[in-house]
Amino acid sequence: MQILEDTFWSHRQLQSEFAAKRGWGRFHQPRNLLLALVGEVGELAELFQWREEVQTGLPGWSVSEREAVAEELSDVLIYLVSLSEKCAVDLPRAVLAKLEKNRAKYPPEQVYGSARKYTEYPQ
Repeated sequence: MQILEDTFWSHRQLQSEFAAKRGWGRFHQPRNLLLALVGEVGELAELFQWREEVQTGLPGWSVSEREAVAEELSDVLIYLVSLSEKCAVDLPRAVLAKLEKNRAKYPPEQVYGSARKYTEYPQ
């Protein structure tokens, strides 16, 4: 997991420097970042909106369509990382903690092959 953390902190530093060099710090408050994140998720959703079922790997999508998906996913990640920083959330640690909670909620022997919510399984 060290590679994940190192990559995360490297990206976070690049983003912070990018915003600082442009004097955007005062605009990058949690509310504004959250709204920007939601907007970027909307832009990503638009790329999928009127398509039939989309298969893993995006077969049949053009190079430019795939590039658009990559750009919007990148925008989502940039705002998510910035928001986590402004909210003082150690995102790599929080992700690992959440995965651990999900492991407990969804034991493979109980949920394998099912998409039901954890509250629908017998305790």
